[in-house]
Amino acid sequence: MTRHVYDTVIVGAGIVGAALALALRDSGLSLALVEPQTPVVPETDWDSRIYAISPGSAAFLQSMGIWQKFDVSRIAPVYGMEIRGDNGALLNFDAYREGLPQLAWIMESNRIQHGLWTALQQQSNLTIFSARTRQLSWSAEAGYLLLDDASELSAKLIVAADGGQSWVRSQAGIGSRSETYRQFGIVANFAVERTHDGIARQWFREDGVLAWLPLPDRHISIVWGTDDAHTQTLLAANPQDFADEVARAGNRVLGELRQTGAAAAFPLNFKRVDALVKPRLALIGDAAHSVHPLAGQGVNLGLRDAQSLSGVLLARGAADCGDFALLRRYERSRAGDIAAIQTVTDGLHHLFRHRNPWVAKLRNTGLALANRIDPLKSLLVRQALG
Repeated sequence: MTRHVYDTVIVGAGIVGAALALALRDSGLSLALVEPQTPVVPETDWDSRIYAISPGSAAFLQSMGIWQKFDVSRIAPVYGMEIRGDNGALLNFDAYREGLPQLAWIMESNRIQHGLWTALQQQSNLTIFSARTRQLSWSAEAGYLLLDDASELSAKLIVAADGGQSWVRSQAGIGSRSETYRQFGIVANFAVERTHDGIARQWFREDGVLAWLPLPDRHISIVWGTDDAHTQTLLAANPQDFADEVARAGNRVLGELRQTGAAAAFPLNFKRVDALVKPRLALIGDAAHSVHPLAGQGVNLGLRDAQSLSGVLLARGAADCGDFALLRRYERSRAGDIAAIQTVTDGLHHLFRHRNPWVAKLRNTGLALANRIDPLKSLLVRQALG
């Protein structure tokens, strides 16, 4: 058996893992990327998995030269946001009033991932292994990864970018605390009757949180976080009935809707991990945290992980890239951001799920009050921009 020796091995080539690998292209490190599933070439249909990419994340992708290669006809800028409580309260944000060209960009998951994957094929300091992981072990000097194709990799640093059910995190013995929201996030795309004007809309409803995200050419993507019974009802509905229900839930602000493509659903949960790093190990992306999608911050949080870890490694000087003291710099740099996003999203979820009428009055009053305090709105916008 031949052992392949690298400085860093990244397990998982989703958006976050691939972004980290690309960010380290000029690091002087030898890299390996382990990913059993090669991203497929996107079709013309809109991907049902959509992300709101913050300006901070866009700047990170731009710094790597990948943003400039995305098809602009598949990207929709967000010029404003309207958030409505369950009793009519309104909080809105406007890019123009904040002196910004846009608040975010709505992009398809598969096109981001395929763009990153294409760029990685030309990266001279990177070797890609299309295999599954089988065994992970450690010594004081390195981590050792055995793959199912019998390849054995050795690295000074192992990076877990393998998702919420991270195998690497489990093998490393890092504990996590999870809470299921007992909800699913339903995603689907629709053609709309009226132009959306680049406005993202979100409703806090008794049956969950519904978000409409603008896509190009009079299309929108939705994310509806709701309970299991409602999820099954919506997924079982025919396309016209499903579109009618989504239009009704959004007060028909864009007129009639027509479903394009299939709907899908994924479980919603919250996860905190006991540590982001151990000697010779770092966690990024969903392996490091999970949050409720109501604020659209999950992928941006992961990209900030990749940006922070790459920054630490690029500035390491003569230090070993898997040195625990070095990795602790990454962990400290991410602690506040992760805690803040998790606290806000989890708190809002529970606040708007509460059935006490006094709590309902308080949350809607707070939403309306925040809408009248311009400095507070600006602070919220700047935090979300990343």
